[in-house]
Amino acid sequence: MEDHQVAIYLGAMAAGGLAGWVSPSMGPGLEHAINPVLAALLFVTFLQVPAAELVRALRAGRFLAAALTVNFAVVPLVVAAMFAFLPDDRAVRIGVLLVLLCPCVDYVIVFSGLAGADKGRLLAATPLLLLAQMLLLPLFLLLFMGSELADTVEAGPFVEAFVVLIVIPLALAWATQAWAARRRAGQRFTDAANTTMVPLMAATLFVVVASQIPRLDDDLGPVLRVVPFYVLFLVVMAFAGLAIARLFRLDVPAGRAVVFTGATRNSLVVLPLALSLPDRLALAALVVVTQTLVEVVGMVVYVRTIPKFLPTH
Repeated sequence: MEDHQVAIYLGAMAAGGLAGWVSPSMGPGLEHAINPVLAALLFVTFLQVPAAELVRALRAGRFLAAALTVNFAVVPLVVAAMFAFLPDDRAVRIGVLLVLLCPCVDYVIVFSGLAGADKGRLLAATPLLLLAQMLLLPLFLLLFMGSELADTVEAGPFVEAFVVLIVIPLALAWATQAWAARRRAGQRFTDAANTTMVPLMAATLFVVVASQIPRLDDDLGPVLRVVPFYVLFLVVMAFAGLAIARLFRLDVPAGRAVVFTGATRNSLVVLPLALSLPDRLALAALVVVTQTLVEVVGMVVYVRTIPKFLPTH
């Protein structure tokens, strides 16, 4: 499965789209499955990050500084440049902001590894990137949307998503690591859990797409209008990431990791936040899911092109 994971992910999204179109009544039920399957995926992701690696990530000063700079300085500037040209629809704009302002923490590891990036260092930095985005996202939303945001977005769902999708899976992962270090049964469980990464990612993509396709109805037009912005973001961030990698004088694997972390976004984790918005902003969730569809195709292109821009020799 690991050798063919890109094809598996594309197939899962296609199957989800077909299932949602053929049987739209499944949508509401599958929506309730998003958080559990996503929490399981993040648990397995965090399980691959030994607690000791966090210390190493903090000591990798240049790489961490580059990753934070590209995600929380460069990306907001790129989004700000695009913001004025976005469709004048509050739900669309909130959806775009939610997804583009948060760096990916799941399949970025997969795609960066396929491109020969230092996925281990990126994996170790994942909890820090998660914490930073959850702390900064409310501030970014306030800066972009202004005081109207207070009448639209409630803090409760954001806190709940952070606890359910990040704090609990991370704590369970570290507890499992401690169990594996002391008991053979714990090590066997960890080994078995690590083999579920690809199936869980495929299941997550299937559930997300299948649950949201029935929501399209007559909203396809506004959703399609954001596709060019997502494509433009991928193009701009490829060159921005390369520039940051050179600015911080990173080696080739670390440089590739920085390019990927700057380009990939946290659509799966922010989707529950979009789904928690009021009904009048339901379109925001579709805008988030659309970014996933565009990005996975874009990552296939990245895997082939980024090594050419950052060759090993």
